[in-house]
Amino acid sequence: MREIILDTETTGLDPFDGHRVIEIGCVELVNSIATGRTWHCYLNPERDVPEQAYAVHGLSADFLRDKPLFADKADEFLDFVESAMLVMHNATFDFGFLNAELQRIARPILTWDRVVDTLALARRRHPGSPASLDALCRRYGIDLCERDLHGALLDCRLLASVYVELVGGHQARLEFAANGAQAAILQAQEIAVRPRPAPLAARISVEESEAHRAFVASLGSDALWLRYA
Repeated sequence: MREIILDTETTGLDPFDGHRVIEIGCVELVNSIATGRTWHCYLNPERDVPEQAYAVHGLSADFLRDKPLFADKADEFLDFVESAMLVMHNATFDFGFLNAELQRIARPILTWDRVVDTLALARRRHPGSPASLDALCRRYGIDLCERDLHGALLDCRLLASVYVELVGGHQARLEFAANGAQAAILQAQEIAVRPRPAPLAARISVEESEAHRAFVASLGSDALWLRYA
């Protein structure tokens, strides 16, 4: 199963107040394992970036001024996420912003049946516990040392690790590895053992052999060694 971990950064909280998407990050998973394929872009929002938003992600209007418009990257984005399930944390936020951008350029919008919301998953799995991305990373021992500010691609990589824990993929990988190791052992046991073309030369001297024979004789007729003579 192909899934895309997806995150956005924006100029504000509500697309209907004129706020825009300024960064999109995507990380591809197949069967809950990262493939190494990613997609990422910064976008020119054609407006200012309020100080409150800048404090969250550190993306300024000056930095974004020469970046492409969403319309210039929309087809590339849609090709990357095509047919995959979309995994997002607090999905209504990213989903609403992306669909607002798609509607603005008259492209088909994303549908909710493709969405997995990890915030909802976390609240069901850990009711009453903090469910922010930071809190979940701490719960599962995922390193947050690089997350000074929010960034779409970094957050996607963190969310990918969290998502695997939420759906039990980590345990599944361990079981897969164990089963693989067991199969390798069984396969090795089935390999026929070929006899040596010539016996190995004796590694004890004639004197040592005679001394051993005399020792066994001294043990009497019931000596265990005589059963294997």
